[in-house]
Amino acid sequence: MKDTDSASARLGFYNVCMPQALDICIRGDGIVGRTLALLLARERLRVGIVEQTALPDAGADVRAYALNRASRALLESVRAWPDDERSATPVQHMRVRGDRDSVLNFEAARLGVDALTWIVDVPALEARLAEALRYQPRIELLSAAAPAKLTVVCEGRASSTRTEFGVDFDVTPYAQHALATRLQCEQPHGQVARQWFARGEILAFLPLGGPQGNSVAVVWSVSPERAAQLQHLDATALCDALGHASEHALGRLSLASGRRTWPLQKAQARQWSGHRDTGAWVLAGDAAHNVHPLAGQGLNLGLADVAELTRVLHGREYWREVDDAKLLRRYERSRKAGMLALDLGMDGLQLLYAREGEGWSALRSWGLLGVERSGGIKHWLARQAMSF
Repeated sequence: MKDTDSASARLGFYNVCMPQALDICIRGDGIVGRTLALLLARERLRVGIVEQTALPDAGADVRAYALNRASRALLESVRAWPDDERSATPVQHMRVRGDRDSVLNFEAARLGVDALTWIVDVPALEARLAEALRYQPRIELLSAAAPAKLTVVCEGRASSTRTEFGVDFDVTPYAQHALATRLQCEQPHGQVARQWFARGEILAFLPLGGPQGNSVAVVWSVSPERAAQLQHLDATALCDALGHASEHALGRLSLASGRRTWPLQKAQARQWSGHRDTGAWVLAGDAAHNVHPLAGQGLNLGLADVAELTRVLHGREYWREVDDAKLLRRYERSRKAGMLALDLGMDGLQLLYAREGEGWSALRSWGLLGVERSGGIKHWLARQAMSF
């Protein structure tokens, strides 16, 4: 009897002290990876998420994302949406200015919605996600990848795991780099997202700081040579350049952060799912696809990946495990199809506005004015952008 008791005690010790096997290991703890971890934990799956080491010279994060209604609903479902409007500024108007004074306007009130999109401060969103992770016992924070039935790669465009798994990543570089920074403006932004297409460059001012704010996040897509020049201008000269490019729409500008540049590209993995000796894998977010930032859809696409993968795993037949090949191909087919139209559209727009010459300028002006006056097409485009 004593031997039996001793054996039971040892078994109990192992059950308590030995780590439980993971169902899913997520490589990458950015917004996409953290959101996926929270959603999968609700499915009663045991999830590990590998924390990435921050770059020593990364500095303060100057990014902000335009998140649509679907992305907001997804983040609200895991209680990670920033409650403070200063961290998630609702956009009431969008104004796009093109060649020859052509203008395209979208208004939330005309579309019968409370906001066209929300400009979300990245550090605030990451803080909410980190807080939610701490209260989820089914999520284990990992310093290195661990064995699991399914590995989800969410490491971003430069994913080392994608390379490790031998996945071909087809990259088409654009002849542009993006420069991101933040500005304090003399005039309040009025909840307006502004965009200028001129001389082959694309400039966006995204409102920050809430409805009454007077700060903006800047994304400026320019040639690599121009980006290098702007990166090394002093603060006054950079603000002068931004003021000129933005037609001084918000008055005097002052630099409110550091600046960051990166090369722009269109890219997509040839294969989004597969199996190795160590288990099954799928790609999500920028590890699977990259698009031009001109429509602000990058993170929305990554969160759409997350939503679809969770839907597929939730709806699987009772006999299928999370590493079932047919199941993972369902996710891959669905998301590749969902990417196709937007990918072609963004690529076409970028190429169109990169062309120089009077003929191209006239064509762009005619097209933008045509959409502005179209009514039905304009309404459809706005609905697509809001709910993509």
